[in-house]
Amino acid sequence: MPRKNSRNTRGRIISAAWKLFYQQGYDDTTIEDIVFESETSKGSFYHYFDGKDALLGTLAYVFDEKYEQLSAVMDPAMGCVDTLIWLNHELFVMIDSGISMDLLARLLSTQLLARGEKSLLDRNRIYFKLLRRIISQGLERGELRRDRTAGEILRAYAMWERALLYDWCLSGGEYSLVAYTDQMTPLFLENYRARIDPFERNH
Repeated sequence: MPRKNSRNTRGRIISAAWKLFYQQGYDDTTIEDIVFESETSKGSFYHYFDGKDALLGTLAYVFDEKYEQLSAVMDPAMGCVDTLIWLNHELFVMIDSGISMDLLARLLSTQLLARGEKSLLDRNRIYFKLLRRIISQGLERGELRRDRTAGEILRAYAMWERALLYDWCLSGGEYSLVAYTDQMTPLFLENYRARIDPFERNH
């Protein structure tokens, strides 16, 4: 039980921080603001974080929280490729409407410079566990090409999503992130869809 409470406290601090970062900007958000918004205490804040900068590395937690919500409402009848396209769309809508490009760029830059743990690559994240489950099911159902393993497809998909985010930040957000991923992600995933043998189709 204490572990659950501590997770909730840390989660409330993270959620409150990113909400404020988006609403009033990172530089104009104080630790006092975050403590007030999260209904916690300064002691709790400093128990989990050395300072405000430490929160920049927690965006992966925000992403995973979104994936946890999406996992609960996924349509089990939807095919693997369509499910991945839907998840990608929903996550990027969340990013576009709730996370400033400046903050996303800061996170991505910290991941490039990090020498130790890289949160975006942590295979224990809900993100990777959920995607591996979806892709493994797709392989079992024959929806995905069998000359690639679940791990290989997962790695390529995760790399694709990071590439979309990096490019959007590099371009200064000169195009719609959601519109672009809605156009390009289906084309990317089509490469992994199982091909129907023309002979099987005719019989």
